[in-house]
Amino acid sequence: MALAEDGELEKGVRESFLIRAVKIAMVVTLYWFVSITMVFLNKYLLDSPSLKLDAPLFVTFYQCVVTVVLCKALSLLTWVIPAETLEFPSIRFDLKVLRSVLPLSLVFIGMITFNNLCLKNLGVAFYTVGRCLSTVFNVLLSYVLLKQTTSLYALLSCGVILGGFWLGIDQESAEGTLSWAGIFYGVLASLCVSMNAIYTKKVLPAVDGSIWRLTFYNNVNACFLFLPLLLVFGEIGTLMSFDKLNSLTFWGMMTLGGVFGFAIGYVTGLQIKFTSPLTHNISGTAKACAQTVLAVFYYQQVKSALWWTSNIMVLGGSFCYTWVKGMEMKKTQDQSGQTNNTEEKSSAGV
Repeated sequence: MALAEDGELEKGVRESFLIRAVKIAMVVTLYWFVSITMVFLNKYLLDSPSLKLDAPLFVTFYQCVVTVVLCKALSLLTWVIPAETLEFPSIRFDLKVLRSVLPLSLVFIGMITFNNLCLKNLGVAFYTVGRCLSTVFNVLLSYVLLKQTTSLYALLSCGVILGGFWLGIDQESAEGTLSWAGIFYGVLASLCVSMNAIYTKKVLPAVDGSIWRLTFYNNVNACFLFLPLLLVFGEIGTLMSFDKLNSLTFWGMMTLGGVFGFAIGYVTGLQIKFTSPLTHNISGTAKACAQTVLAVFYYQQVKSALWWTSNIMVLGGSFCYTWVKGMEMKKTQDQSGQTNNTEEKSSAGV
């Protein structure tokens, strides 16, 4: 009888493990699909020879509008859909919160704008290398702003990333496909990504710690701030002369780009929830590798061995940095746990 019960228990454990493994695989696959599709879709909207739309700010502005609409729609749906089915915070327009989020919104605008300009000027295959310096800026800003030092192994990982970055520039230049404007925008986008992470921590209390509320207010601010930029950079005139302005296909692709831009936030959170922040970063690095390979095959490009080496260095350095920081975090948590146990024993007189 006991043997039968043990067998049933072991079978239940195997089934629960299998179900969890399948769920994780599905979530990671969904993250890869949304992220890679979003990059290729944005490349089409920003730099397609068939579309011929030279309005990167408008594309970014429209995606912000779609995000605002989706956030508000999901917030309203929570009134009629049970919380266990749709978990989304209530969102209302609050001018005070909007002002509190404004400093972050300025960085956010820089991040998404420079990111799209980088993608517009660089090929999807080289996009990973062109936007690879966010890790390096994380280390620099953590030291300059937060006075946090970085371990030798993490610094060595950053050195590998920088080496891959410069080798990639050299190889793109040798192939005659280098855009210095794209590199410039990529560096600025990387800087803004790092600043965005720091400012997000400061601003989160203003939205009760909700990433979705922060997303809503960030994009509302962006919608207002983009309007004068569209006028200053002459994109209103570009749109008025655009021959596909009445095309349902064009607006469908634009809206789809906005939906994927919104969805990336959801699937990122989902992947972290089902795995861990460390696994999420490793998955992101692997995704970038797959994205590069796909782009080379899709656009039928031929790349040199050194060009591939630059990508391997960037991705390898990013992976090593993620792994080192993960191990350091685990060590800190273990030491903290041991300290707490010691204190508990001391207080109990053991």
